[in-house]
Amino acid sequence: MDGWIDMQADPAHVRRERERARALRKTDWWRAQLQKGVCHYCGRVVGAANLTMDHVVPVARGGRSVKSNCVPCCKECNNSKRAYTPVEMLLERLETAGGDGQ
Repeated sequence: MDGWIDMQADPAHVRRERERARALRKTDWWRAQLQKGVCHYCGRVVGAANLTMDHVVPVARGGRSVKSNCVPCCKECNNSKRAYTPVEMLLERLETAGGDGQ
C-alpha cells in the first residue's frame, strides 16, 4: 500500500505545524483530552501518560495542528498509523487480512 501514497511534504508547512502542535499541547483543551485516558482509534483506556498527539490528517500530508485534526492516541496506534489517514489505516488492515476484512 505504501507505493500509492504521495509523500511530498512541504518542509516549511511541517515545521510550522509542528510548532503549532507544541503550543496546542500546552492548552487546557489538550490536557482535558489527555485526562480521559482513552485512545481515539482503539478505544482502550491507557491513561494520560501513555497517550500521544496524533494528527488525523498527517502533517506530512498537509494536515494542520488544530483541535479538529488532533486526537489523543496510544503509542501502538500512533506507530501503526504512521502517515496514513484513518481510511488508509482501514485499507491497510483489509489488505493484511487477505482482503476479507477479518
